[in-house]
Amino acid sequence: MKNITLSADERLIEAARERARAEKSTLNEQFRRWLASYADTSERLQRYDKLMPSLRGQVKVGRKLSREQMNER
Repeated sequence: MKNITLSADERLIEAARERARAEKSTLNEQFRRWLASYADTSERLQRYDKLMPSLRGQVKVGRKLSREQMNER
């Protein structure tokens, strides 16, 4: 594993460390997870783009929703 050096505001680093501790993790582990997710974005988009055409015509929407229904929360 290769080490890197990053710069960030001290308050952000401390807040991130506290959150990682609360999640029973470390800041390093959280960063590794983020980095893996960040690096994998283009591959996930490619899988998505490949999947969507195969789903065309497979999914049926029951009825047309009104503007109010679409904006309900």
